[in-house]
Amino acid sequence: MGFCHNRNKLLFMTHIRDFMAHDHLVCDGAFERAGQVASAGNWGEAATAFSQFRSRTLQHFDAEEAVLFPAFEEATGMRMGPTQVMRSEHVQMRQLLEALSAALAERDSEDYAGYAETLLIMLQQHNLKEENMLYPLCDQHLVGQTSTLLAQLREQLPGQET
Repeated sequence: MGFCHNRNKLLFMTHIRDFMAHDHLVCDGAFERAGQVASAGNWGEAATAFSQFRSRTLQHFDAEEAVLFPAFEEATGMRMGPTQVMRSEHVQMRQLLEALSAALAERDSEDYAGYAETLLIMLQQHNLKEENMLYPLCDQHLVGQTSTLLAQLREQLPGQET
């Protein structure tokens, strides 16, 4: 029942903010799972869990950069505003993802914990800015394109109900 209910809820989301904020929760859950198994020292399982988190997070960034940000910039003319800040933060977080991958490969729990803490803080701040500023602006300025954009985002972010 939960899976079908959750899936139906996602299919009927009509706001960019709701859909993308839910994807933040999906990514957050994957990050939490990776951290739990890494802190337990189960490196094989940690590598698998981290790979899932990394993949999902990169999908999220890519969907924003390929679909949402260009549409927002085109509609508003703001190319050096909030989307530029988000892209810059994506670059920094991609670098942290690479550092985390290296720490996992070396089974370095101290480095992993340090990079994970830094990434967690960055993700929390980044997500707040998107959910409280950028996504509401998208909903406001892209109102005539919302259904098309949500369809494109659903294609870019499959399996969001997990």
